[in-house]
Amino acid sequence: MSHMIPLHKSIPFLVALFLHFLAGGCVTFTFVNRCGDTIWPGVLSNSGSVELESTGFVLGAGASRSLVAPSGWSGRFWARTGCKFDEAGRGSCAIGDCGSGQVECKGAGAAPPATLAEFTLDGSEGKDFYDVSLVDGYNLPVLVEAAGGAEACLATGCLADINRRCPAELKVGDGEAAACRSACEAFGRPEFCCSGQFGNPNTCRPSAYSQMFKSACPRAYSYAYDDATSTFTCVGAQAYSITFCPESSPSQTSTKNTTPRTPTQPELEDDSWLASLAVGDASLARRRASSLMIHASLMAAVTISLLFTLL
Repeated sequence: MSHMIPLHKSIPFLVALFLHFLAGGCVTFTFVNRCGDTIWPGVLSNSGSVELESTGFVLGAGASRSLVAPSGWSGRFWARTGCKFDEAGRGSCAIGDCGSGQVECKGAGAAPPATLAEFTLDGSEGKDFYDVSLVDGYNLPVLVEAAGGAEACLATGCLADINRRCPAELKVGDGEAAACRSACEAFGRPEFCCSGQFGNPNTCRPSAYSQMFKSACPRAYSYAYDDATSTFTCVGAQAYSITFCPESSPSQTSTKNTTPRTPTQPELEDDSWLASLAVGDASLARRRASSLMIHASLMAAVTISLLFTLL
């Protein structure tokens, strides 16, 4: 996946590269907000990793901020939305809240659903490992790009607006605080959560819901054992950019945006056949599938008839 950033928008990333040299080999993370609304990125260091300069901050529309992480650091980033904080920084967020009651997350992670960008720096064989995960659900599109690596380091992320295609049974919130839950969070069933007897890659398989996430974002984690197509590595990267809403669309811009939806992407929110298939109501799923096939056949027949008329 190649994603070029215009020069005038890449200046914060170039500054991050300069900061890398000043930091003596540390890696700089630059967060860019291309959403139409303010977001509040959260930062969680994994156990054994130092806390970064900030564990949560406000990022206005079009703004950017950089944080420096030492070699060996591991952790995750996400964007909180629908937040309300007072002048003292006390408050909470509707989506991705970390439960600290403050802008700073102070070592607490995101409440699902939230799109996660996960990193391990200088891990096995000196490689950085990074991914974008939808295992805990989705709230905003995210793009991760590396710079300064010893080899070509691939970008990854989830660029699709899944909130617009989220099945009704997974959907939460609306407007700037919209999100799409994972099947695990929504139903709590072991086969969706990869727990109990499904707690290994041989027994936990992709569900209809995780496949929906995967089809929308092929490079992102869609369920717990989605490693083969979702983990990326880089050697010698000097900086990473984490861009929220890299290709901003109506549901990531202000709730006052009245741009009509276009039919370029399938709408899944009313497709209860997906829910029926996922939870085992095969008869309803077959009826809906048959109805769709009949509708498609009728459309094909009308098209052929029109062609013969024109000829």
